[in-house]
Amino acid sequence: MTTQTKRGRRTARELGDDYLELVRRFPLRPVRSERDYNAALAVLDELAVRPEGSLSRGERDYLDTLTLLVEAYDEQQLSTEAGALAPLDALKYLMEQSGTTQKQLGELLGNRALASLILNRHRALSKTHIRILSGHFKVEPGLFLGAG
Repeated sequence: MTTQTKRGRRTARELGDDYLELVRRFPLRPVRSERDYNAALAVLDELAVRPEGSLSRGERDYLDTLTLLVEAYDEQQLSTEAGALAPLDALKYLMEQSGTTQKQLGELLGNRALASLILNRHRALSKTHIRILSGHFKVEPGLFLGAG
């Protein structure tokens, strides 16, 4: 058996028994529930705390893939939770979740006083602010439309 198939995929032998054992514990498939999410996090935590360089090739591949699946679930949950909020409430939610302070928001927007005005509904977000915030928080700009 060659080390790679014609399409460049790794073979089960190349990935090793440790990879297959991880797949048995938590199959690599989309995370669809809180239960799946918690099980995936338990495996991620176990692998992530191992000393750098101690993971086999199969374990690294598994960790990389499981991380992508967990991030996709996180993104979906954030989008669902934030999408149900009014634009300013969504901004406050994103700030809270990311640990962003009002001062940091002001620095991000280029004016510390502006952050206070926006958060206290005295000033609306401009298109430029919305572009900056959507890029910073990695969300769709439409989430902030009508904020103010």
